[in-house]
Amino acid sequence: MTSGHGVRAVRALKVYCPIDREALAPLMRGELPTAAQAGAFTAIIDLIRADNPLGDFGIYRSVIELTTGLESFTPGPDARPTLGDADTAALSPTAILTVYIPSDAPQEAVDRAIEAILAAHPWEVPVIELSETALITRS
Repeated sequence: MTSGHGVRAVRALKVYCPIDREALAPLMRGELPTAAQAGAFTAIIDLIRADNPLGDFGIYRSVIELTTGLESFTPGPDARPTLGDADTAALSPTAILTVYIPSDAPQEAVDRAIEAILAAHPWEVPVIELSETALITRS
């Protein structure tokens, strides 16, 4: 008996992006906020949708898993935070964008896309994860 599935090696890129409460509301309704509501978030979405290997699923492209959350942090005395004050705990509404990158994608194209996301990200210390994983596929 053969299995009905395969395995596809990928890298997962997860970007934590601040959003304000005005942008959070449409996301919670399952809608994308406007650029006026969520500048950096919208810019990062546009970068993922550009011509690059981010979110490449073959017959689908620009596939983005989008979740919302809250991020808590305390800026140190030398920080220049986008939100909050030094030595005071802050809470930020956050959009979490996860895209998968084929393991055989050209590294130069992946690097360019990640550099563009870093340039668009408003945080002094962006939280961006890159990990090796695999996706289950239909045979």
